[in-house]
Amino acid sequence: MRTAKERYKKWLEKLPAGDPMREELEAIAGDEKEIRERFSRVISFGTAGLRGICSAGTSRMNILTIGRAVQGIANYIKASGADPDKGVVIAYDCRYHSREFSELAASILAANRIRVYLFPEMRPTPELSFTVRQMRCAAGLNLTASHNPKEYNGMKVYWSDGAQISGAVSDGISEEIGKLDFFRGIRQMPLAEAEERGLLVMLGEKTDRAYLSYVKSMRRHKEEDLDLTASIVYTPLNGTGAAAVRQVLTEMGFWNFRIVPEQEMPDPEFTTVGYPNPEDPKTFRLAEELGASVGADVLIATDPDSDRMAIEIPCRDGKYHFLNGNQTGAMLIAYMAEGLRERGEVTKGSDTADLPHRYALIKSIVTGDMGAAIARSYGIAVFETLTGFKNICGKIHDIEKEGFRYFFGYEESIGCAPSAEVRDKDGVCSTMLIAEMTAYYRKRGMTLEEVLEALYREYGYFYEEDVSLVREGEEGIAQIAGIMEAFRQEKLQTFGALQVREIIDYLEGHRDVPVSNAMRFDFGDGTWFALRPSGTEPKLKFYYYACAEDRDTAAARVHDMRAGAEALIERTEAQ
Repeated sequence: MRTAKERYKKWLEKLPAGDPMREELEAIAGDEKEIRERFSRVISFGTAGLRGICSAGTSRMNILTIGRAVQGIANYIKASGADPDKGVVIAYDCRYHSREFSELAASILAANRIRVYLFPEMRPTPELSFTVRQMRCAAGLNLTASHNPKEYNGMKVYWSDGAQISGAVSDGISEEIGKLDFFRGIRQMPLAEAEERGLLVMLGEKTDRAYLSYVKSMRRHKEEDLDLTASIVYTPLNGTGAAAVRQVLTEMGFWNFRIVPEQEMPDPEFTTVGYPNPEDPKTFRLAEELGASVGADVLIATDPDSDRMAIEIPCRDGKYHFLNGNQTGAMLIAYMAEGLRERGEVTKGSDTADLPHRYALIKSIVTGDMGAAIARSYGIAVFETLTGFKNICGKIHDIEKEGFRYFFGYEESIGCAPSAEVRDKDGVCSTMLIAEMTAYYRKRGMTLEEVLEALYREYGYFYEEDVSLVREGEEGIAQIAGIMEAFRQEKLQTFGALQVREIIDYLEGHRDVPVSNAMRFDFGDGTWFALRPSGTEPKLKFYYYACAEDRDTAAARVHDMRAGAEALIERTEAQ
């Protein structure tokens, strides 16, 4: 196993004079910490494929790490017996190097005699997932860093079912990549030659139209059931969503619809927002200003590759309030389940076995319980899996084998998958459903705040807090591992007035959830917290949940759990 310094020296030797990456590495000569950060590990698949800062180094995103990864994918496709003529769909977003990386990927796959279907311009991630399934392709790649800061890029990898790779496929691809050198064995073919030989096909309007038609088909109610005067403000956060969202909402008849002008056009600098993650309420600043000026009924944001979606709603205090992924998911679940009830496909209060169709909801192990409670009240079964939509959508095949129809999938980090046709988060379809839901309740004289309050009255007050402990670099990885180990070793039983009833360590396995580095402390009565390291960012994430008859009681329970957990963290880091 090479050391960081040995890898660094090899890259300097192999990169030719004048190469920008060589010059970049020469500039850090003698900086042992920087060399260690860039070369102590090799970038590998995490929760959502490759993700890293764009710069020279084995742990970073650059043409060498991308080239090696794509050659490994090509080798796996051929070794797996998949038909190379079925092809691989490639998309990209607005980030620096995304188009360059997508064309590099296309040239490598074509050189390996694998047909490539390439989008000529940036497209949303959900359209890629849809297209893989629609065209029955072998795989799909999207060059995107999703919601990460501007310094990052990444590559999401999809298999033939349209879901992100996981399990044996992910392991097999990783094994093939691991066999390769960064500087040898990477085949390439000029794109013009690939197109001439029929190995490269450029996608166009027909592909876009198929995806947009699918999104429109997901509407729950007819036009006459909606108040299309509903005022909607949308921001794509300078990413890929503007064209698709505008097209869908316009064709559905929403005329009082506005896109935040400063954030409409692609911008790899994300000048107007900095950190383009709609999970952060600060990203709504410009949308709030526009919303206040026009009296918007809802504000909607999607991240740069348009898979994540978040909303803010106007409240009685005259301000817009951010809804987290649990709240937004619960509202959509209630809206969509009620649509099924109106069509006679579910009956509220019935057991799943009594229904004409057995529907199933899939959520992650760290997602709150409100959506599950709503689903069960309509006789919809609930399944849990690990965090990440490669796991949520990867489970669709399993539940279908058990005779269930997929109803909805979501997780707390503002991600929703409203249909099995797109096996990933779909910010475009979710935006359409939020707009339709807003118009539906407006027609009935209700605001979204009133809808959420009605759900709390019926199902209990669900209160939650998500906390991320950020620890950067290689030292941060060790610190996060140390904190996880402390929770495993101490196994605290008391958190303030709360008594632990059960500790679940997912490393030891739990029910049908795959083994994972995560833990859950359960106090009963809907009160629990979980912790896990992030798969894409240098964070240890904590999820605190409580359900009670009122907000104050639920918040007090969350406070007790946080105080106990943070005390253990302080003791661990002080050692």
